[in-house]
Amino acid sequence: MLHHVINILIHSALLLAMPPLLPGVINKTKAFFAGRKGPPLLQPYFDIFKLLRKGMVISSTTTWIFQAAPVVTLAATLLAGLLIPFGPFVAPIHFTGDVILFVYLFGLGRFFTTSAALDTGSSFEGMGAAREVTFACLSEAAVLLGLLVLVRLSGSFSLTPMLLAPLAHRPEAPVLLAAAGLFIVLLAENSRIPVDDPNTHLELTMIHEVMVLDNSGPLLGLIHYGAAMKLFVLSDLVLHLLVPFHIGVPAADWVLFIAEMIAVAGVIGVVESFMARLQLRHVPTLLAAASLLCGFGFVLMVR
Repeated sequence: MLHHVINILIHSALLLAMPPLLPGVINKTKAFFAGRKGPPLLQPYFDIFKLLRKGMVISSTTTWIFQAAPVVTLAATLLAGLLIPFGPFVAPIHFTGDVILFVYLFGLGRFFTTSAALDTGSSFEGMGAAREVTFACLSEAAVLLGLLVLVRLSGSFSLTPMLLAPLAHRPEAPVLLAAAGLFIVLLAENSRIPVDDPNTHLELTMIHEVMVLDNSGPLLGLIHYGAAMKLFVLSDLVLHLLVPFHIGVPAADWVLFIAEMIAVAGVIGVVESFMARLQLRHVPTLLAAASLLCGFGFVLMVR
């Protein structure tokens, strides 16, 4: 029981403290391949703390939805992070059917984010919200199909037994197909290249960033923090499919998990360094390919 409590505390601490590190690793990786020094590794932490100390400018046309959206989105992402196991350890919250709640929590966050964008009355932010929900129709299908592969493998509708199933019981082809599809979703859901560029402010290419242009101060800080946490949680999901190994010693397993998460961020940075952003008309094709990869993985599991 004591070990279980300690693991829950470590899980919660990592979920709260580590997410902003991943964007820092991505930026450092991209700077390395570009031959630049790049921003400090902990720059995302500095940016969030700076925003939390600033004041806010809120449009008079907005309602309570605009201010509630960042809080609800962050809370939904935090709860999703408590549903998914880190490394070989059991998730703090787990029950039969939590996989459905996991997917819908991200849907809830997207609903409030897009609603807040529409709440501003800006046609520009409305354009970004329309793009977001359009691409989400394809990415959510890929997530569900990828999770169906794990459901079929484990025979469970709970994330903990699904993701902690022994490696020997995982056929390589279906898992690799699901992992490839979910990695594409990871890039799309977190506004990464080749689907979106988090550093751009060109209105013809913006998707996520355009929806939060009217946010400032603590609200914008919560948005950045929630985005980093979403990247962290989805990276952990992909990690369980690609590297489901553990040492057997709790302390070593936690260190290994942290190293693996940093490695996933590094891989994302490498992808962004060698790929260009796709034209918007090609993004649905990429997301459809992710759905097909996960779908083929599920078909291979049907006997």
